[in-house]
Amino acid sequence: MTTITPRPPRSPIRRTEVRLAPAGPALALVAVLATACNPASTRPAFAPYPEDQSILLTGPVATITSTVAGWMASQGIHTEWISAEDGYVESTWYDTDTHQNTDGTGDLGALEATFKVRVWVDPDAPGKSRLTVEAIYRPVADPSRTERDQERAAPPGSGGAVLAQQLVDEMQKKFGGS
Repeated sequence: MTTITPRPPRSPIRRTEVRLAPAGPALALVAVLATACNPASTRPAFAPYPEDQSILLTGPVATITSTVAGWMASQGIHTEWISAEDGYVESTWYDTDTHQNTDGTGDLGALEATFKVRVWVDPDAPGKSRLTVEAIYRPVADPSRTERDQERAAPPGSGGAVLAQQLVDEMQKKFGGS
């Protein structure tokens, strides 16, 4: 004989109401943070060479960057790119013998006397910025290689190295540094 036991009665289902906080303030905060952290930078995708000159200066990034660009202009060196916001300045190719500028990837003339100067200004300690100056040249012109692959740090004593040192010295005078 089979015995069937009845099921116990079900308890009633409880419905829980969940209330969310208003999204307005939180959404506004997310929007502000997203626009403040712009991943698009005007700096090149590569870092300076390790042997490049670097100095700690007293002053904000934008001010030092603008001063660097002004110094280059006063020396007759054209700039290819300036971004005070990103702390980056890049000159055109500059022949230190003839004092001629070459824009873009045009004919560089005498390769051993033609240099490009790049400057990175990065925030450091509060009220301080790190200035890194790179003077580069191309020992050979090889169109099959990328621009950065052809570049080398300016040799000590060359026109590019002297130019980079003059820039560092001038910025140190204006902003103090170590």
